[in-house]
Amino acid sequence: MPTGNIIPFAQGVAKVVTRTELQNCDTWKRALQDKCKDHRYYEIVDETLDGNFEHHYLILEDNSRNVRGVQPVFFVRQNLIEGVRGKIRSVVDRVRKKFPRFLTMRVLMVGCAAGAGDLGACDEEDEAWAAKALRAILRTYARQNKASLVALKDFPAKYRLALETFRSNGYARVPSMPMTRLALPYYDWEEYFRTLSKATRKDLRRKFRKAERAPKIDMEIVSDIAPYIDEIYPLYLQVHERSLLKFETLTKNFFLATARRMPERARFFIWRQSSRIVAFSLCLVCGEKIYDECIGLDYSVALDLHLYFYTLRDIISWSLQQGLKYYYSNPLNYGPKLHLRCELVPLDLYVMHTSTVLNPIFRRIIKYLGPTRHSRFLRRFPNADQL
Repeated sequence: MPTGNIIPFAQGVAKVVTRTELQNCDTWKRALQDKCKDHRYYEIVDETLDGNFEHHYLILEDNSRNVRGVQPVFFVRQNLIEGVRGKIRSVVDRVRKKFPRFLTMRVLMVGCAAGAGDLGACDEEDEAWAAKALRAILRTYARQNKASLVALKDFPAKYRLALETFRSNGYARVPSMPMTRLALPYYDWEEYFRTLSKATRKDLRRKFRKAERAPKIDMEIVSDIAPYIDEIYPLYLQVHERSLLKFETLTKNFFLATARRMPERARFFIWRQSSRIVAFSLCLVCGEKIYDECIGLDYSVALDLHLYFYTLRDIISWSLQQGLKYYYSNPLNYGPKLHLRCELVPLDLYVMHTSTVLNPIFRRIIKYLGPTRHSRFLRRFPNADQL
């Protein structure tokens, strides 16, 4: 669609623009200023992400020409059964031998291509208005761009009240793979460690002893990752390739740009053994919260040394030393997080087929394709009912 397209709706207009056209837009910065992933993060993702992503931004104006929101959106061709296993996946794989694009569709997605989404309302009281504005124009915008689906991607449950306008107007709300959160009302790691079950403590002690018998592992924290990028990036790819769910692939430039443009938030934890980097983690620190965004591991030693738990201990210990109150971790790997007494942070997908004829059928089918249906650990979390 040509840049500058204007989509009218009852309460105003939505203007479709590119990242370049937003550079001098103060409301763009204001729309996400209180979010950990602020406007800089979306710009970094737009500039650096690998894959067939088409990024655009919707400037939402009311009838008085006041800008009340700037919402990032993107188009992508999506495999609708990403992460689905078992009989459903087997059937689809057989069909795809003859029809390779079966259950893959061009989708208009609202939110962030590399993380949870947020409503880009300029003020908190504008969230409900922005949600209604988006609901009014997204189907039209998707159809104009030959997208079969509209999806609000990974929106935290705190938005459910504002986004009820979607669920009551043809969208299916489907649980996405949740994040996890660990409250940190502890003095240090040892105080937290004593709150874990006896079995978990015994298991972790065994893992840490095994790591400590190997050559010493040292940790450092840096904000500038450029000197280490060629060493850490292959470790990120090792973890990425083992993941059951692959939506986006981060690039070297993503890590470099995050370090350069978000220096007050980005923290790179690096672990070395015998001077060789064996693990790293990118975290974003925002207020009293730390978000563990992604991890890289050298699998030639990672499993034997239990580096996942080793790195987690170091990050939580550092967070406690800094007086942070919450540790957030991205989706997946729920078994260890359950035993470490994390709680789920629900994320929602709101999905609609752009065909008014097909959407009633699609709404019924999509609930059976939701990724959370196939995780055996999620239902064991104390707050699983919140999904």
